[in-house]
Amino acid sequence: MKKLSLVISAALISSSIALSSSPAFANLPLAVEGKTLPSLAPMLERTTPAVVSISVKGTHEVNQRVPDAFRFFFGNPRRNQQPQERPFQGLGSGVIIDADEGYIVTNNHVVDEADEILVTLKDGRQLEAKKIGSDAESDIALLQVKDDDLTEIKVSDSDQLRVGDFAVAIGSPFGLGQTVTSGIVSALGRSGLNIENFEDFIQTDAAINSGNSGGALVNLRGELIGINTAILGPNGGNVGIGFAIPSNMMNNLVKQIIEFGEVRRGVLGVAGRSVNGEIAKAMALETTQGGFIEQVVADSAAAEAGIKAGDVITKVNGKMVKTFAELRGKIGSIGAGKKVKLTVIRDGKEKRFTVKLKQAESANVEAASIHRMLDGAELDNAADGKGIEITDVEDGSAAEAVGLQAGDVITGVNRKDIATIAELRNYLKDNTGVLALKVERGNRAMYLMIR
Repeated sequence: MKKLSLVISAALISSSIALSSSPAFANLPLAVEGKTLPSLAPMLERTTPAVVSISVKGTHEVNQRVPDAFRFFFGNPRRNQQPQERPFQGLGSGVIIDADEGYIVTNNHVVDEADEILVTLKDGRQLEAKKIGSDAESDIALLQVKDDDLTEIKVSDSDQLRVGDFAVAIGSPFGLGQTVTSGIVSALGRSGLNIENFEDFIQTDAAINSGNSGGALVNLRGELIGINTAILGPNGGNVGIGFAIPSNMMNNLVKQIIEFGEVRRGVLGVAGRSVNGEIAKAMALETTQGGFIEQVVADSAAAEAGIKAGDVITKVNGKMVKTFAELRGKIGSIGAGKKVKLTVIRDGKEKRFTVKLKQAESANVEAASIHRMLDGAELDNAADGKGIEITDVEDGSAAEAVGLQAGDVITGVNRKDIATIAELRNYLKDNTGVLALKVERGNRAMYLMIR
């Protein structure tokens, strides 16, 4: 579980909104003047089957302090710290966003380092899940299960949210099973909380507690508006201040994970800080909100678009940004190569720029999640869009054993042409047994067999 000083909620609480069965409530009418009393039950009956419980098992490395009496036998070494593998178990929640593909979104911290991931559906069915990819910096992970009878949730446009909109949280707190709580959207664009590296949170007063991480925050139509992630609670309990990753941010990240197996984060190439009263006075600004640009990196996306030091970015794709951290969070969820429209205040005048984001320093695709015999290879979609480039192969790995080398380009499997990592993943998940990878190496084409 994470903390803000806050405590990260392992998912959102979901205590049901049922009325007490005490005699005081036993004779309440179901309707008044012929009109049915309002209830969230119909919406929840449609929506809650798309929210799952997640249990994980794994091992992680911890440093075991060696007693002083044995210090001599362990050499110099780092203050007598000896690494040990220790087992762990954890609980959280997740949301089915694609029933056909079996895709489930959760928080990265729920499944991080897990060797076994078990998903429990609302009807009690249990399914083994595999991790397709994750992004620790935004705390999003994508899982996949195989089942022909799943219920998905409709994803809403979180940019349309307003403070005061009703919100309902669904998850499995404290291992109790699925629970529902309700509240409102308390604030939007929360950042600077130091929970994640990229922050643009929805704040809600719907109760969130330990075990709810990765659960759903939905609107009154039952549409997903956020992934519950954290609470502000000095003692680990709910105090009515919870945080969820907006559905649009989640959607941007998940699309990248599905296509590449990783997040290909877009980079603007600026450094700066939030506008405040002092900066506004010093720079003669008429606004006290936005991201003040102190420096533009040479040859960056921002530089090529014409952004300059001293500019104040106030909107991203037409949506207001109040702080530099919020600007960073929004840009950080948009994929490399994507175009964004920025509204800038320069010399008291509003200007608009279209910026094509460049790629952040690359992270490795989890090749083993595509096929075990690709473990140890780093994959990238070829620049010309005609295959998958092997950018590196680890010595002694499974990928090296099947004959793959850095610089190879996979262009097909069996007799099917393959152009992207996403196509390779989709083909291999539905085909087993011996497979022939068509590989181009320099001017030669060859087939390498994997099983």
